[in-house]
Amino acid sequence: MARGGLAVLPLLLAVAAGRPTAGVMAALGTLLAAINDRPGPRRTAVLRLSAPALAGACGLLLGSYATALTPDPRRALVLPLVLAVLGLLAGAVSAIGPVASGVGTQLLVTAAIGAGMPLPEPGWQRALFFLAGAGWLLALRLVLPSPGRTTRNPYRLDGERGAVAAVYTAVADLLDATGTDRALSRRAALTTALDQAQDALAGPRLRRFASSAAERRLHARFSAALPLAEAATALAWTGTPLPARAARGCRDLADAVLLDTVPGAVPAPSRDAAGLRSLDNALLDAVTAFDTAGRAGLATARTRRGPLREGLRRATGPAGREYGARVALCLGASAAAAQALNPDHWYWLPATAVFLVKPDLGPLASRVLCRVAGTLVGAALFALLVTVLRPVPLPGAAGLVALVAVCGALIPLGMRHFAVQTAVVTVLVLALVGLGGETQATWNRVTDSLLACAIVLLVGHLPLPGRRGNVVRSRLTAASQAATDYLGHVLSGSEDRPGRWALRRAAYRSLAQARTAVELSAAELPTLARHTEGAADVTAVLERLVDTTTAAAVHYDDAGRLPERDSERLNALLGELDSSRAKAAC
Repeated sequence: MARGGLAVLPLLLAVAAGRPTAGVMAALGTLLAAINDRPGPRRTAVLRLSAPALAGACGLLLGSYATALTPDPRRALVLPLVLAVLGLLAGAVSAIGPVASGVGTQLLVTAAIGAGMPLPEPGWQRALFFLAGAGWLLALRLVLPSPGRTTRNPYRLDGERGAVAAVYTAVADLLDATGTDRALSRRAALTTALDQAQDALAGPRLRRFASSAAERRLHARFSAALPLAEAATALAWTGTPLPARAARGCRDLADAVLLDTVPGAVPAPSRDAAGLRSLDNALLDAVTAFDTAGRAGLATARTRRGPLREGLRRATGPAGREYGARVALCLGASAAAAQALNPDHWYWLPATAVFLVKPDLGPLASRVLCRVAGTLVGAALFALLVTVLRPVPLPGAAGLVALVAVCGALIPLGMRHFAVQTAVVTVLVLALVGLGGETQATWNRVTDSLLACAIVLLVGHLPLPGRRGNVVRSRLTAASQAATDYLGHVLSGSEDRPGRWALRRAAYRSLAQARTAVELSAAELPTLARHTEGAADVTAVLERLVDTTTAAAVHYDDAGRLPERDSERLNALLGELDSSRAKAAC
């Protein structure tokens, strides 16, 4: 929130210099960058903020020059077509991942704004001002210390240390919840913590490998957490409650990670079961890794990086094609409708449609309802604030700048709910539009937003050629393949433990992504949800299969062979998986 409030400085300077429209472009850059800002390490924030910002600058260039080079009588035909083609490409790219989704969104939003927002600056200046605003927020992200950190140096690996410490804490929470009805949710929380730590340590850097002793130490401590997570998952699978001392050592290790110190005496669990023996061995290895700064005693877990061809495969696959087609239809239809209804200020409608059609913001129907409610509340609040502030002895521009600053600070808080975020962004954008010279834009934005909601709701439920539910289907296919690879490695009796941990990580990560996609699809209206009926059952069986495989791996390490009971359970789960796949609609 502090960064959001301070991000108004470029706008303030532009207004003071008599260039409010330049400040509007800079503020737009900070606004869109603030929407992509998330808690986490500084290194990952560089990619998460800069890549969409560069795409946004390209969108401004494309939109501005598409309008400038198209004769006025042809714009009603050419501009919707240009935006539709961009929507097809950017929509497909958005299927690659979260950062790619931000790239596609900013490209389309700024293309619509560049093509339709009447500003005196040429396209290249708009792009530069936009980049300046986004760069200012990125600078604030890198310079301001992260709050709530207990590390020695708030600028050095603070987010990475916090992410790795969260893994040890999640392992301890899972051990505490073993034998209770909280075990399943704790295991899911452990998967999330492992995913976040893996992403934090795989963030962009100047060199391929860890470049300092502190970073190498942190990598070794993350590697030490992987066998602990494996043992904790196996213990949770048995369902037998554990004594409190079993989790105490993991909490001590979490504190040592945060403070970058060596832990003291760590209480060892009992060794009367295979899972407890595995946990004790993992604790001993972890203490050794902490004590030797990661130079000996533990092999480093291998992490898998998705190659470029994997991203291209997702973009050109069924999910990317389906999403690209719907984005293209929404963007082209909204741009054409806006040009016909309000040819002078038509950009708001397609820009609204871009945010609504994004599938990673919740189910389609709830997105539309939240957008309607948020827009109405935001517009009414803006009109009320303008009325209240009118008697205040402040120049009009200064009052709008102050309003932008307040809304910028509230964006991180509003990110917790799409309707609240929409209300805050509506007030902010209306203030920016007022600074750009459009003083009577409030209720026009409301009608444009309502029309965009109707278009997106209609296009989102239109039947398209081919099968539906491609996102869920692709996620389930990836999860099934990852689970099969992990199971095959365990059944082979391989002694490659780092390879096993890497396969286990891939299996649980893909399962979490599949679970998210299935839950999102199930929350849609029946017209869409029916295309993925039974997918939740497939995901549940896959989760049990991976949990059982983890327990079997621990038992194999302990006894030197796979127990017959585990073999029977794995065979039964494979049969149940085939049955669930046959029943599922997707």
